[in-house]
Amino acid sequence: MGGEPLAGQGAMTLGRILIVVENLPVPLDRRVWLEATTLAQAGYQVSVICPMGRGWDAPYEEIDGIHIYRHPAPPEAHSGALAYAREYGHAIRHWFRLARIVRRERGFDVIQGCNPPDLIWLLALRYRLSGVRYMFDHHDVCPELFEAKFGKKGLLWWVMRIWERITFACADVSMATNESFRRIAITRGGMAPEDVFVVRSAPRVETFLPGPGNPDYRRGAKTVLGYIGVIGQQEGMDLLIEAVEILIREVGHDDLHLVVVGFGPELPNVEADVAARGLSDHVTFTGPLYGDEMLAAMNAIDIGVAPDPKNAMNDISTMNKVMEYMTLEKPLVQFELTEGRASAGDAALYARANDPRDFAARIAELIEAPETGCEMGRKGRERVLEALSWDFSARRLLAAYRRIFDKMGK
Repeated sequence: MGGEPLAGQGAMTLGRILIVVENLPVPLDRRVWLEATTLAQAGYQVSVICPMGRGWDAPYEEIDGIHIYRHPAPPEAHSGALAYAREYGHAIRHWFRLARIVRRERGFDVIQGCNPPDLIWLLALRYRLSGVRYMFDHHDVCPELFEAKFGKKGLLWWVMRIWERITFACADVSMATNESFRRIAITRGGMAPEDVFVVRSAPRVETFLPGPGNPDYRRGAKTVLGYIGVIGQQEGMDLLIEAVEILIREVGHDDLHLVVVGFGPELPNVEADVAARGLSDHVTFTGPLYGDEMLAAMNAIDIGVAPDPKNAMNDISTMNKVMEYMTLEKPLVQFELTEGRASAGDAALYARANDPRDFAARIAELIEAPETGCEMGRKGRERVLEALSWDFSARRLLAAYRRIFDKMGK
């Protein structure tokens, strides 16, 4: 395969895959880890290039049969073309260095690029003449992400539109996280519909199980809200903290606690906001939690919150946190977003876009009618089990890879 000897490949291997991800280490990136382990279990040989970070700092290790090659994490760009150039230039240099090592040690037939950024096509083109094909795993809509992060379009927005178009032009097959992303691949990206597969992000229901949780996280409160995910500029944490203050100070639900699980560049600002509002006794920041520790925290909550504001990016994005609340049988509150409603259906209450007062009102509804919340939670888990669990996505993931290897004549 790939025009070269099958270095490191056993007789039963279906093919060799190199997954490249820039913004999170593996296995911390939950979607990438689900994809990698699913592919390995199906018979593919899987290698991953990713940054170091959050305790995952070994330059190389093998976990569950996945060969992981890590490079020092780049500085995260917050603004300006120069900052982005430094971040992406650092990552690109290491992609090319580590890809040479992977090629020599075990080979690869397909490169799977997980954006952002929409620049992994540079690596794919490097190996194109050797018969390697490109699978684009469309995690984020980068032009819309830029607009949401910086509140404008401008030159860099147009550069990202160009990079996006080149990415789709280089991709033999593309995986979209939802139907909105699939439409972008076909319309803006010009891809053939038969080459675009919807592979949703969702937990494994056999391990992501509802349970009693750790009561210590409740801090003795009658009602506990939970947030899990990245804490960045576009996640709406300011709106959530304002809603919590309204619930406590104006609505009268002072027996309330919020558990925030996650990390991100805005965490210090959110902590400062909580302190400035005098809400420190009502909010616990756990930092990143994984595995059983994460489940112990999230199973202790009563209501999940997804305060992602309505913007060009969030409206068409599927939020991992929404799927996780549903899988754990938790009712949730979110703003009115197209893909948010497509995912949650009747498992959520929907607040007016970007309105923290209405967000607080929807939470109050669930606090005051706990039986309604329990029914919503049951509906959410049923929805996951019947249509949205990783089992369904795994089938589409494997179908996407059958398609790309069929196109290679393998």
